[in-house]
Amino acid sequence: METVELNCKRFGSEGPPVVILHGLFGAGRNWYSLARRLADEFQVLVPDLRGHGDSPAVPPLDYPHMAADLIALLDREGMEAAHFLGHSMGGKAAMTVALNYPGRIGKLVVVDIAPVHYSHGFDHVIEALRSLPLERIQNRREAGEWLGKRIENPVITQFLLQNLVAENGRYQWRIDLDLLARALPGIVSFPLDENLQPFEGPALFIAGGLSEYIKPQYHPAIRALFPRACIQTIEHAGHWVHIDQPEAFESVVRCFLRPNCELENQQAL
Repeated sequence: METVELNCKRFGSEGPPVVILHGLFGAGRNWYSLARRLADEFQVLVPDLRGHGDSPAVPPLDYPHMAADLIALLDREGMEAAHFLGHSMGGKAAMTVALNYPGRIGKLVVVDIAPVHYSHGFDHVIEALRSLPLERIQNRREAGEWLGKRIENPVITQFLLQNLVAENGRYQWRIDLDLLARALPGIVSFPLDENLQPFEGPALFIAGGLSEYIKPQYHPAIRALFPRACIQTIEHAGHWVHIDQPEAFESVVRCFLRPNCELENQQAL
């Protein structure tokens, strides 16, 4: 499988390696704050997944290729294995690594996503981004006002605007909207192969108490593929758990990634 070289930033030089994976429309920089804090006891790699941030926008944008890119990253860094933490799309990429390359992953942390097909899509987001008249936009405030009329949630609008960059006096999208549009059906789904064996390593699934991405009816699908999964809910948090409840999120993650954490064998619902 052909891989691409991912843009990646490294934090810390001591301790077990941890790879943090961002979600759809995001980039590694969304996680730099947490990475800096975790660097006191871990070596933290924060890549941009293919088609995002400053990594190559090369098709196909799917989970098997994302996983292969990440294994190539470990090889390039001289790391036999690492813990993986992934949010949303990044969580599905991390799960794909665990299921296809189990020897290259220590512990798995999946944030507010399950290995299932989601019915909702993001076509409206792509269309909103495409509608932005880049040739007329003078500043980011104008871009925010334009998108705000098409995307109700201002938090999501500001998140998406991180992909808007100015080059040679003109704004353009850092992400390839056509590539993302073609990839969306696969991104909201999950690649299942009847020959895949469950990942027998420690796994932690963190759900936002205000989110519906890890519903109770998804728990059997999680346990079928990750039999040692602990499912932990952080209350008063939505899909961006690490933003809504940063201290609680960091505390749970640190605990789980440390040796002999009691969460490793605790299958909490």
